[in-house]
Amino acid sequence: MKVDIRLSVLMGIAALTMLMPSAPGRTFEARNDPKETAAPREITPRGELAADERATIDLFERSRNSVVFITTKQAVMDFWSRNVTSVPRGTGSGFIWDDAGHIVTNFHVIQGASEASVKLVDGRSFRASLVGASPEHDIAVLKIGIGFKGPRPIPVGTSGDLKVGQRVYAIGNPFGLDWTLTSGIVSALNRSLNEDDGSLLEHLIQTDAAINPGNSGGPLLDSAGRLVGMNTAIYSPSGAAAGIGFAVPVDTVNRVVPSLVRDGRYEQPSIGINVDERLNERLEEATGIEGAFVLRVAKGSSAEEAGLKGAKISREGEFFGGDIIVSVNGKKIESVSRLLATLDDYRIGNGSTRCEAGRQADRSRGAIAGGRRAVAETRV
Repeated sequence: MKVDIRLSVLMGIAALTMLMPSAPGRTFEARNDPKETAAPREITPRGELAADERATIDLFERSRNSVVFITTKQAVMDFWSRNVTSVPRGTGSGFIWDDAGHIVTNFHVIQGASEASVKLVDGRSFRASLVGASPEHDIAVLKIGIGFKGPRPIPVGTSGDLKVGQRVYAIGNPFGLDWTLTSGIVSALNRSLNEDDGSLLEHLIQTDAAINPGNSGGPLLDSAGRLVGMNTAIYSPSGAAAGIGFAVPVDTVNRVVPSLVRDGRYEQPSIGINVDERLNERLEEATGIEGAFVLRVAKGSSAEEAGLKGAKISREGEFFGGDIIVSVNGKKIESVSRLLATLDDYRIGNGSTRCEAGRQADRSRGAIAGGRRAVAETRV
């Protein structure tokens, strides 16, 4: 009886084993035919590229040769040995300005560097020298090669007629990834950006084309492949692209660069007055009035001819306030940086400004008494 029970149990286990699915490996091997081989799938014909794709590809192929990759080094002194060595400092972008080998980039790309190298798309690398810079505009000009023969200079357009919504393209070297193309639209115009040193960058183009560290100094192009701006900054708490990038307009670049090439510096237009940003902020706080406080008027200047008056301090140390410029040609002036940026719209010797000013009649506290307002016609 015991033997029969054991036999029945064994037969039941065997039946269950036969009903259980086979192991995956054994099933795979059983279904595979050793003579069967896998082959690539047939390629589906794509057809013609869309017209806008062909236009973008053509724009990049025409423009990339005019864009350069800039690497900088910084001289560092060893504390113990006093030996000076060059260490990598950063990378950036730039573009060929003319046939003489002038390269335009951002000032902050080469700021603090002891040397810079420029690499062309064909692989050639040149040691670059600094020709001139305008920190107020974040523009610098480098020069490469004697008898330089390279790609054609980038075509120059205008920025004064840009429209919000217009398509733009950025070419640069973000994070060292050379010759990268991104696209977007003009998101806004006439943006202002305060620099760390207190200066003000005016009339900036805002774009949502992806701009990252390394794009600085690279060109912003319109759909015709013309230069309309120079990529200069991003707004991002993380430091990466957040859809808000800024570019110096080409009209500013085309005004400043020729002076840097010719003279090595850019002389900012002036009406012949002395102002000071920090003191101006204290006076604005004390008086509750926004504007540019005139501290001194240069003799023989257009400001003197126009009747503008500067502040005075008596022998007893009493402060007599002068004029406050509150607008220039109808544009509101609320700070010294705004005044300087507004005057920069004019060329030296061929412009005039109408400065609306209020006279500080009270003394010591700098409060406005009487509220004299006058319009002064001055030359730049």
